[in-house]
Amino acid sequence: MLDSKTIVEKLQLKPHPEGGFFIEVYRSNEILNSGSLPKRYLSDRNISTSIYYLLENKQFSAFHKLKSDETWHFYFGSSLLLHVIDENRNYKKIILGNDFTNGEVFQVTVLRNNWFAAEVSDKDSFSLIGATVAPGFDFNDFEMGERDKLINNFPEQENLITRLTRIEK
Repeated sequence: MLDSKTIVEKLQLKPHPEGGFFIEVYRSNEILNSGSLPKRYLSDRNISTSIYYLLENKQFSAFHKLKSDETWHFYFGSSLLLHVIDENRNYKKIILGNDFTNGEVFQVTVLRNNWFAAEVSDKDSFSLIGATVAPGFDFNDFEMGERDKLINNFPEQENLITRLTRIEK
């Protein structure tokens, strides 16, 4: 059975700023000109990008949002809990995994401007997923959630936000 350390080593994953480990595995060599993109993009973007992403044990992907849609694909390990708060303040928990007969899904797309965070279901295990972003990922399109601001905007999710954020202001 593969363990997380072997996967991190074999896939050459590096620490990710939002938590866990990642490596970019694809960046389209075709470029979308900023003039052809919605105004929220301030510069050109690759058509698409994708990464491998691994969370282990009690690691979590802290609440953040993107200017692009991001599709998460489940690959291996424990199921992953994906917490999403949409622009209408609706909360949804999605379970990424391979037990689809019990409501788990193999992939899900988080729409742009939705706040989302992720954690491993089994804290003694790990989750390996892939993430595809279109237009392609650029750190200028990434916003890490600030705990106090998120709690102010979504007070009904205070416990979840407190547990799955790192930045306080």
